[in-house]
Amino acid sequence: MTSPYLLVLYYSRHGATAEMAKHIARGIEMGGMQARLRTVPAVSTECEAIAPSIPAEGAVFATLDDLKNCAGLALGSPTRFGNMAAPMKYFLDGTSSLWMTGELVDKPAAVFTSTSSLHGGQESTLLSMQLPLLHHGMLVLGIPYSESALVQTRGGGTPYGASHHADVDGKRPLDTHEIDLCRALGRRLAGMAKKLG
Repeated sequence: MTSPYLLVLYYSRHGATAEMAKHIARGIEMGGMQARLRTVPAVSTECEAIAPSIPAEGAVFATLDDLKNCAGLALGSPTRFGNMAAPMKYFLDGTSSLWMTGELVDKPAAVFTSTSSLHGGQESTLLSMQLPLLHHGMLVLGIPYSESALVQTRGGGTPYGASHHADVDGKRPLDTHEIDLCRALGRRLAGMAKKLG
């Protein structure tokens, strides 16, 4: 039997969300649990997967078994008009079999996002990503204001989940507060998974 893990599932187009995922995974490991990084393939306008079956670099593509067998989930996507990106929505739309069997009920979950503008819909994206998790019966966690970086940040960071302001070209690196909040979210997710496990 494999040891319990927390799934860090994300989609990243220009690398900012992938970078956040790595810091959340680090926070999970700091919290004493194993993190499993997975991504989803891009989709075309015809809603067909357009990526190869195995990515050339980065995390491998997620399967429903990755989701079914996780002890908890951190879900990340860049913001697209105040909502999650289509590839993540496409993947989540394919999880009905897990919903019907209640596989994710009472597992902890958290969300994270990256935007090109500071007021580009971070909070609405985080809230929209929580909706399918709530339908699955997951226990959604945010970031409490006891995390000092949440009050001090001048970039991303919300009580709804970790966020990052990547700038218009997507090249602005995560600042110290954004990194701290990603790691804090990972630690909190690990702590809750341990309590529930």
